[in-house]
Amino acid sequence: MPFPHDRVWARPGLSPIHGIGVFAIRPIPAGTNVFESDSIPIAWVDKAALAEVPLTPAQRAFYRDFAIDGGERYGCPVDFNHLTPGWYLNQPAAGESANLRCDHGLDFTASRDIAEGEELTILYSDFNRA
Repeated sequence: MPFPHDRVWARPGLSPIHGIGVFAIRPIPAGTNVFESDSIPIAWVDKAALAEVPLTPAQRAFYRDFAIDGGERYGCPVDFNHLTPGWYLNQPAAGESANLRCDHGLDFTASRDIAEGEELTILYSDFNRA
């Protein structure tokens, strides 16, 4: 029987880059789909429709802080109570390269071997190409 930690590669922690980040809890080989077991669907919310809804500043902050900016729409979990570690990824520090890439299915794959303890990073612009 698998344990709950068996398919987990990373966990949130305090980031030197920005706020909360995600850190490898064991070495991650290049090509690994880091959040493969994250099966929470993404909801695509029309920005124009959302502008018609009265939101509190805290509710609006969910979209600013966590949503994928897809131009006319925001991509977010179907419920913000489902913010899994992948939603806490930061962009790399200035001058550094991202160690994850995002494909068309919004899977996050290690672009190189990642050491235990290393912060996982991605270019947010990758989401617009997905």
